[in-house]
Amino acid sequence: MGKTGRREGREYTLRVLYAFEMTKNPVEDIFHDSLMGRLSAKKTENFSSELVHLCVEHEKEFDKIIRSKALNWEFHRIAILDRIVLRIGICELIYFPDIPPKVSINEAIEIAKKYSTEKSGLFVNGILDAVLQDLKDSGKFHKSGRGLVNG
Repeated sequence: MGKTGRREGREYTLRVLYAFEMTKNPVEDIFHDSLMGRLSAKKTENFSSELVHLCVEHEKEFDKIIRSKALNWEFHRIAILDRIVLRIGICELIYFPDIPPKVSINEAIEIAKKYSTEKSGLFVNGILDAVLQDLKDSGKFHKSGRGLVNG
């Protein structure tokens, strides 16, 4: 799956997770009700589905990580879209060993700038860089292969 497919999947994931955050309707229903031919390829749909489900399953874990890195911010005051983008980025860093961390972070920055506030890109970059460093320092960084080692 190329960059465009994964970007499309990430943006769709953002929409689904935002709808879930706002409604608390079953995420599976939101995913399928809003899909209706929106994603260009089955691989993109599968990527987005996995990302959505992992983000929902590990939301508390990801939010704890975000809180630990955003020490000068009250969690509820972080823009909802920024929180969701951060969850997606953290999810990729931890659970997608085939995606280079720089790609995950850069994609999160671009999506934050596109969908959230003017300063969201800098905020997301700072948090995800700190998360990546912690993963490396704690030995929880499990990526290998060309472009994947040394983050």
